[in-house]
Amino acid sequence: MNAPIARKAGKKASRSTENSNGVAAGDGNIVVQSEQPVVDKPVTTKKTAKPKQQLVADVASAPAVAPAEPRAKRARKDKVVRDSFTMPKSDYDKIAALKKKCLDAGVPVKKSELLRAGLLMLESAAPKRLLAAVSSVEAVKTGRPAKA
Repeated sequence: MNAPIARKAGKKASRSTENSNGVAAGDGNIVVQSEQPVVDKPVTTKKTAKPKQQLVADVASAPAVAPAEPRAKRARKDKVVRDSFTMPKSDYDKIAALKKKCLDAGVPVKKSELLRAGLLMLESAAPKRLLAAVSSVEAVKTGRPAKA
């Protein structure tokens, strides 16, 4: 064990045959110096008793508590994955138009929420309709567009 050595204030360090751990050269004894022993003080707290009349008033003024319901386990949220993709400008214009349509209906929506809603609709579509939608989308070259 490496025990720290505490030196008293005002005492200069002198060269001795002890190493930095307080062990004399060739000796297996550890010498530890301490300034003052550490003593834990007991913690005392005073309890203040309220008069019974005040307790009754506190209970009467307290809001009614609904009966305790057993806690249901929280559903774990899926991890969010950040991704990027390439789309034609016309598709971004369609997203902007759909966002405006939702906002006019009083529902603010984000681009990612629109895309996820589209996924839900495609997932529930019949296989023939899904394949028709996928085949109607033009293929886009992946990667970042070249700077003009």
